[in-house]
Amino acid sequence: MLIWFVVLYLLASVAIGLFAATRVHNAKDFAVAGRSLPLPVVTATVFATWFGAEAVFGVSATFVKEGLRGVVADPFGASLCLVIAGIFYGTKIYKLNVLTLGDFFRMRYNRTVEILATLCIVVSYLGWVSAQIKALGLVFNVVTDGAISQELGMVLGTAIVLTYTTFGGMFSVAILDFVQMGVVMGGMLYIGHLVSGMTGGFEVVISQASAAGKLDFFPSGNWVEWLAFIAAWMTMMLGSIPQQDVFQRVTSAKSARVAIYASVLGGVLYFCFTFVPMFIAYSATLISPEQFNGLIATDPQLVLPTLVLQHTPLFAQAIFFGAVLAAIMACSSATLLAPSVSFSENILRNIYPDINDRGLLRMMRITMVCFACLVLGFALTSESSIFKMVENAYKITLAGAFVPLFFGAYWSRATTQGALAAVVGGVASWLIIELLIGADSLVPPQLIGLAVSIIGMIAGSLLPQWVGRPTPHEDIHQALHHRAAAETHHTAEHPHQH
Repeated sequence: MLIWFVVLYLLASVAIGLFAATRVHNAKDFAVAGRSLPLPVVTATVFATWFGAEAVFGVSATFVKEGLRGVVADPFGASLCLVIAGIFYGTKIYKLNVLTLGDFFRMRYNRTVEILATLCIVVSYLGWVSAQIKALGLVFNVVTDGAISQELGMVLGTAIVLTYTTFGGMFSVAILDFVQMGVVMGGMLYIGHLVSGMTGGFEVVISQASAAGKLDFFPSGNWVEWLAFIAAWMTMMLGSIPQQDVFQRVTSAKSARVAIYASVLGGVLYFCFTFVPMFIAYSATLISPEQFNGLIATDPQLVLPTLVLQHTPLFAQAIFFGAVLAAIMACSSATLLAPSVSFSENILRNIYPDINDRGLLRMMRITMVCFACLVLGFALTSESSIFKMVENAYKITLAGAFVPLFFGAYWSRATTQGALAAVVGGVASWLIIELLIGADSLVPPQLIGLAVSIIGMIAGSLLPQWVGRPTPHEDIHQALHHRAAAETHHTAEHPHQH
């Protein structure tokens, strides 16, 4: 019965996604849903940005092992990222009417910065999307009681998500997010209520977690531990801001005001609901200490699904795995879409500058299929945990893309030379420390990369200019005026597409 429920849920999701695909007429519809989505839908899709594999399996597994101190990156850093990114994009980027962050880098600096920053963003998605695919494999394996291996489950999960996302783009992502958020929230709260009854109540679980030191948040050690703590927080909070999926979800709103409100609401909802799977997972250690403490030592990611399968009725199992599939599919569809759109718009379009809108849309879809195959290969060969795959994904964007984005928006003296120094210096210093010293580095490599990137931006912008020229803000707004006029002309010629 459980397997049939999962099959029906997957078929319904694909059907909804394909129905949404009927609204896709051009590249803008595919990339940012035509910038037409209302507040409830944008809030749901912002919430779904992070509420995927790492929130359900990764964060809960890390919490039962390390406590709150271990999950500083997610949900603390991740939820703040959504709030900061929404306010930033809503006030600074939304009015630019661009499809990707790479478009901003090109308009503010030049094509070289556009390509380098886009490559940083696209590469970061390897670990992020792989974590979602790995979680889908885990769910299929657990639900079928091992009949489907985790590897085969990854292949099936990739094929299902790829089917509706390739056709529907951001419209499919947004509509499914809205539907699936209700399933996720209702399902998780129901399971939390059920489990609290088995442990003696909510207060019992909290007091036991507190007594075990799981609710201690700040480091109690030396400055090295504090630096690692700050680095984990900043990697998710700042490194996730220059991400195409966050940008797409926020800027798909029908107005800047909706974009800001939806991001704040989505971030707050995410922060609150991530504690539900943490609560459920820790409750398992009270329900059956010997069984689940053994799992924590071997594979803590199995704590949550094992608890639900072995200690709840069939209806609760169907609700839980429906919620889990909703969360992971919502997350993985957008994270497949984002790098594919960025790579097509900011890399391939430079190679084929005369391509028309229909050709660009086809290119985005083909790129998505290729990227999905690459991600699947990475997921099948990586031995990292889901939480670590997500946490590591944003180190490259923290070191290479955050500074040019932030300084380009807020510092009028930022130049192309400064941006190039920031991207190249930040990524190079992070990579050198990561490869040569790694975990033995007293200062986390991504913090060194961020510091070098900031120094590179300031020094490169203030020193005599050898590369490019500063791009005044009035030049950007003039370019936007021409873009808006062109879009108005296109709308008048092709009203049926809008």
